Amino acid sequence: MVLFWIKEAFKLIGRAKSSFFLSLISMSISVVLIAASMFLIKVSDMLQSRIKSNININVFLKNDLNYKDIQNIRVKLEGKNYIKKLSYIDKRQAAQNFIKQTGEDFRKILNYNPLPASFNIILKGAYVQKDSLKRIVKEISKFPSVDEVVFKQKFIYQILNTITKIRKYVFIFTAFLFLISLYIVYSTVKLIIRSKYREMETMKLVGAKLSTIKMPIILNAVLEGFFAGIIAIGLIGIFLLYFRNHAIIRYLFSFHDIIYFIFLICLGPFIGALVSIVSLRKITLKI
Repeated sequence: MVLFWIKEAFKLIGRAKSSFFLSLISMSISVVLIAASMFLIKVSDMLQSRIKSNININVFLKNDLNYKDIQNIRVKLEGKNYIKKLSYIDKRQAAQNFIKQTGEDFRKILNYNPLPASFNIILKGAYVQKDSLKRIVKEISKFPSVDEVVFKQKFIYQILNTITKIRKYVFIFTAFLFLISLYIVYSTVKLIIRSKYREMETMKLVGAKLSTIKMPIILNAVLEGFFAGIIAIGLIGIFLLYFRNHAIIRYLFSFHDIIYFIFLICLGPFIGALVSIVSLRKITLKI
């Protein structure tokens, strides 16, 4: 029986060559675009992770602190679970950093160093959220030895909000492409059903089972989706070969990313099977 279904599925391809190839091309493009949207999601994840892992908070200390006071605040900060990395910048190093960044040597005018010592904090990515940042800054600001806590609040919030918006639009775009793919297969299956209407009515008269009528059409859609997945992988493979020297491509994708390619192979057949089953739900054995 399974062999009969497969033979009939291939016969359907032969009978509707033009609609099959048109649908195949359209679905292949849809799978490629969905893969591209997945790429954008991975890029946004990478950017978000890198930005979060490089956000600095500067904790400026009061000028009248001794070595013991500085060590006490270091111990307090190191005990916080939201801190990924902590580094101390003394007044001398702060002066050198200022001169290097600005190109101006204030020591030619002033006979003392006005710059305070500070701790530079890098937070763990999980804590780089708007509410968490406010809570952390407020908590550290209450330390008796801390004069001021500074970080580029507005700039950081803008970046995080922008990435969140981009991710939202990418998800919407992916959902839109998925719906287009469903509609393409749905239209093709409907055309096949119409072309086989008389044949299906004849099969009903001779007592054919419902599975004998439906399964060849479902397998036809699954085969179409499988070929679309193969084509999509071929196109993506060409893309990866052409841009293989780009760092972002090497970081995000490789030919060893088996799960990603398996997903693309399964995506087409899944779309085909889902839509064909939905399209055939009204087909019954009633004459």
